[in-house]
Amino acid sequence: MKYYTKRKKYKYIPSIIIIITLLILFNLITMLFNKRVVPSLIRVSEMTVRSRVLNIINQTSIDIFSQEFNYEDMIKIQKDNDGNITLIQADTVKLNYLMSKLSMKCNKDLENLGEIKVKMPLGWITENTIYYNLGPEISIKVENLGNINASYESEFESAGINQTRHRIYLNIESKIRIILPFKTDEVDINTKVPVSDTIIVGKIPSTAIDFKGNNK
Repeated sequence: MKYYTKRKKYKYIPSIIIIITLLILFNLITMLFNKRVVPSLIRVSEMTVRSRVLNIINQTSIDIFSQEFNYEDMIKIQKDNDGNITLIQADTVKLNYLMSKLSMKCNKDLENLGEIKVKMPLGWITENTIYYNLGPEISIKVENLGNINASYESEFESAGINQTRHRIYLNIESKIRIILPFKTDEVDINTKVPVSDTIIVGKIPSTAIDFKGNNK
């Protein structure tokens, strides 16, 4: 009877050892996953989403401004009797219309991104270049956080004798949420889109007006 009691007391020890071993292995795998896989997946996802969003913004900008932007209609130049430039003024109504049109089109395209496929190179995890072209595809969800913010920037510089180069840029800001299988990340995307690059004959006066209504 005593012999039977001892066996009953210790017969669960192998099961306990197996459970403890499995828990240790699970924790080790989880630590490795969080240390190697998750950061690599975030980097790949950010690069992929950033590239996709920038392509949408740049292509939409080209489509809209190449068709509807005309420098002479948007920028009014006043000269004195001697041909010197006295004032440069932007037609803010027309410029803001194009900016709003661009923002609405980009927001619509970004909302339609939905899920995109991201290839997870094994080389990023193993740090072995042999496996850079190998790896599974992972689906991630992309959400546009709020509307795109855009603003014009005007830049003047000398382009020769009595000539001035006038560049117009559109600064665009966007925030995107990336929903990964194990983590959520937010990405700020900022880009500067060239709108116009024009040579003006005449010296730019100190009272030239920029797009914000401030003196340049």
